[in-house]
Amino acid sequence: MTSQKPRSPSTPHRPSQGNRDFRNRIKRGGKQSGEQKNTPRSTPQPLAGNAAAQPCIILKAEREKSLLRRHPWVFSGAVERVDGAPHSGDTLPVRDAAGNFLAWAAYNPDSQITARVWSWDESESIDAAFFCRRIDYALAARRELKLADKSSGARLIHAESDGLPGLVVDQYGDTLVMQVGSAGAEHWRDTIADILQEQCKPACIYERSDSDSRGLEGLEPRNGVLRGALPESVEVVEHGLRFRVDVAAGQKTGFYLDQRDNRALTETLAAGRNVLNCFCYTGGFSLYALRGGAKSVLSIDASGDALRIAEQNLATNNLDATRAEWQEADVFQALRKLRDQGRTFDFIILDPPKFAPTAAFAEKAARGYKDINLLAFKLLRPGGLLATYSCSGGISEDLFQKIIAGAALDAGVDAQIIHHLHASADHPVSLSFPEGAYLKGLVLRVGG
Repeated sequence: MTSQKPRSPSTPHRPSQGNRDFRNRIKRGGKQSGEQKNTPRSTPQPLAGNAAAQPCIILKAEREKSLLRRHPWVFSGAVERVDGAPHSGDTLPVRDAAGNFLAWAAYNPDSQITARVWSWDESESIDAAFFCRRIDYALAARRELKLADKSSGARLIHAESDGLPGLVVDQYGDTLVMQVGSAGAEHWRDTIADILQEQCKPACIYERSDSDSRGLEGLEPRNGVLRGALPESVEVVEHGLRFRVDVAAGQKTGFYLDQRDNRALTETLAAGRNVLNCFCYTGGFSLYALRGGAKSVLSIDASGDALRIAEQNLATNNLDATRAEWQEADVFQALRKLRDQGRTFDFIILDPPKFAPTAAFAEKAARGYKDINLLAFKLLRPGGLLATYSCSGGISEDLFQKIIAGAALDAGVDAQIIHHLHASADHPVSLSFPEGAYLKGLVLRVGG
């Protein structure tokens, strides 16, 4: 039956909730949670060049190889000097040590990524017309996917993979949510909003530039309406299921569009199973499992706000509430309690928030992934399924699989991979930017 446990008021949900204690432990230098999260870890100091010269970024000798391979980032350690007196967000030419042109890039002296590439074409002007072309191309690529046939939500712009570093735009019906995560995108923010308004004609463009990554860029968080007026209620319809989207305070831009195909797969796997959905947020996987015929679904998240929306989504879709239970709890603690109670499940879903924003956090984050997967394996019945995900860019797909294999070994179970999972097609990955493949997942079957 649906849990009647009263919930205490909570702050608006954020990606770090559900594992806040773990996130505090992995912060570099053991910082406490109350410290300013938007302070960059360290400020790079590229060597100043000739202040009277034309603004330009000059690389050290032999440090142009990644740009020649069309990787769009220039790290501070590769910079020999910065000529002129450019401001953060300005577009500068990047040249090798011999002075040869490599790319046009947005400059940021406050980030470990000193420059993010707009274009490799020296003849191209980085102006409003440039952004109009890039945005038009990205929108056309989404139209080709014909997503409107199965969803009213889509990722319209996927940052570097769409040639627009630091810019994310998600669509929820007639509302667009724009996330600006780099100095270059910040510089062109209003121009980009004008283009989106003209090309998409939404009722509202809402800005959610409040992610942790802005702190690494030396940018202050910002959250609010950019164009139009925010509707009283924002909803996305996906494969016939309706979900309320909290664009103002929800995780990421309000909903996890990247899991669309994986949620649909969950529906096909859930029939007749007792399901445990961890880090359930607003109930995406839970509702698909219920519609797919799950016997029961226990959904756990640390955010009371998210769970309240999840229960509203359940009612909106007229699904059987007697098969749904919602629990507000820290997932790490909840899994241990379920283990101690001797509870077992046929199907467990682990979709935690980002544990490792960069590779620097990978080692400590790996322990967190191993802990929750080890506990999940111990809670699975023989023949049960585990769908486990990582959205951490600092954890590669290969490393993630090794972590899960180690968890299975420690749990004393044999498991088979039956599905390798990734983000939906509206989250493309540029071949020259593998970092764009941040979401990875596995569905495993535990031996009988």
